[in-house]
Amino acid sequence: MKPVKTLYVIADGGRARFVERGENGEFHTLTSFVSSELHERSHELGLDRPARVKESANAARHAVEPRRDLHLAAKEDFVKAVAGEIDAAHGRKRFDKLVLVAPPRVLTELKEKLSNAMAKLAADSVQKDLTKVPDHDLAEHLKPTLI
Repeated sequence: MKPVKTLYVIADGGRARFVERGENGEFHTLTSFVSSELHERSHELGLDRPARVKESANAARHAVEPRRDLHLAAKEDFVKAVAGEIDAAHGRKRFDKLVLVAPPRVLTELKEKLSNAMAKLAADSVQKDLTKVPDHDLAEHLKPTLI
């Protein structure tokens, strides 16, 4: 019987990496992603000022509030892209089980963005931000999820 390959997806709103555990028990990063908009200022993401509209009854003008915060929208788009990469990795037969590791809000978004097939493969999840933890220190943080 072939061993079960588990992919650990460690993410936050702007960084993500796919990690797997080797035969000797050490973790190593397969792929990492960084959002191009991670350190952008609001005016660099879109309009600095909200658009203006004219009042139909008189000459007054009002600002139109943006429907989404541009930073939150960038994070949501990044999480959606990470979910797409998870689907692509499964299509290349890179893993059999999935463990998601992210802060609570990002973890919820990631679970919502996963396809039904990937959601079924998600064996466990950890509500922590481990994106900056080096590979050799991951074992102590992920002990409860080791499959």
